[in-house]
Amino acid sequence: MKNMLNFKNFSAEELAKILEIALDMKKDPGKYAESLKGKKLYTLFEKTSTRTFLSFTTAITELGGTYYNQLWKDSNFMLGEPVSEIKYVGRNVDIIMARLIKNETVELFGANTLVPFINGCDSSYHPCQILADALTVIEKFGSLDVNFMYVGAKNNVFNSLVEFFTKMKKGTLYGLTPLVNKTVCGNDFYEEAKAAGFYKELDPAMSMEEAKSCAKKMQVIYTDTWVDMEFFNDPAYQKQKEETLAKMMPYQINDEFLDGSEALVFHDMPIHAGFEISQSVLDKHLETILDEAENRRHAEKAVLYYLLKVC
Repeated sequence: MKNMLNFKNFSAEELAKILEIALDMKKDPGKYAESLKGKKLYTLFEKTSTRTFLSFTTAITELGGTYYNQLWKDSNFMLGEPVSEIKYVGRNVDIIMARLIKNETVELFGANTLVPFINGCDSSYHPCQILADALTVIEKFGSLDVNFMYVGAKNNVFNSLVEFFTKMKKGTLYGLTPLVNKTVCGNDFYEEAKAAGFYKELDPAMSMEEAKSCAKKMQVIYTDTWVDMEFFNDPAYQKQKEETLAKMMPYQINDEFLDGSEALVFHDMPIHAGFEISQSVLDKHLETILDEAENRRHAEKAVLYYLLKVC
């Protein structure tokens, strides 16, 4: 049995196989229509979600299985002893996906689950999003060997990108990250990735002219929300939000930043147009962003299949 908490316990060959399966599933969905017939997926949401809920539930359904969804606030996970609850769930289903706030909770699930467990997103990692991103890169460019620039916060999405590029040893990830979110990844995580040669950290103090010059060499430019979605409209976080936006607005992906660049723009959604990305750039690249978002379903179908049928 294998879990997907992040990419640490997956080899480059295994991740490449998952992406190969995803491409085949997208090309010929009928071939896999009953491949997980009778399998039951339990989805648990502590964080808000559109893509994770819809992509995983349609994924298991398209593979012939069924799903059972529960909100954390409606469950006894918030009331009872968690280990026994985790083990109980595993007595009833074949696989679990949870979208949780803390990485510590994800690790608790991983250590105690009786069935394969998938991290649908936590404070430190977002592996399924990055598999969808990788699938999109392969479709657009034919391989993973691209120059890929991330502009935004060091957050869960960025951490999984760093893990992925370091693991796959293809292409180069450039990180322009003036904002650092609190995650379980210490400085050693980034230093080791830089030493491996497939991640280059750009100096946030660099001039915008230097940043724009770098952007001209990229095939992909990726941005993400600067304020966690559950806090964006929360009055309690208004002061922090204002400080973050003031710091990050110079790094908005807009027409000026992209002047002379042929890069495709990626965004993992949800999007706050007018903040991390301008409306004009969003309008121009929306089809690519929607391709990326749709690929969550195809990548997750492959993850479900791999964990239940291949491992």
